Amino acid sequence: MRVRDIMTKNVVVVSPDTPVYKVAEELYKNGFTGVPVVEGNQAVGIITEADLVMQNTKIPLPTYIGLLDSFLFLENPQKIEEKMHKILGTKAREVMTENVITINPEAKIEDLAALITEKHINPVPVVKNNKLVGIVSRADLVKLLIKKK
Repeated sequence: MRVRDIMTKNVVVVSPDTPVYKVAEELYKNGFTGVPVVEGNQAVGIITEADLVMQNTKIPLPTYIGLLDSFLFLENPQKIEEKMHKILGTKAREVMTENVITINPEAKIEDLAALITEKHINPVPVVKNNKLVGIVSRADLVKLLIKKK
């Protein structure tokens, strides 16, 4: 069995300029755990429930030590800035996870299960020739167990 056999083909997507509250509405209304961020037919990011929850966290204060009237940050300042931007973001592009992990529709179901488990991701956009053609989640794998009964 292949990913194409269980993926959802009519994918609900958002654009990079979609307001974050609209993304949250789509997730809630449809019972999704995540939604791809798309420009044209290309997935440029994904927003998951975790990304939205992160927005509601307290702003992390950078860890530093004082030395001779200077501050040495123990974290990469760029990472701190990225976290702040994500927490304060109001558009999908500001909150989304870039570098989206995708899967090909011809991949085996076993490969999908391994990807979800090893990378701790859900859902997974299905991409063929750099175009979004579907989406698949843990729930789709669970449905397979029911069908095999």
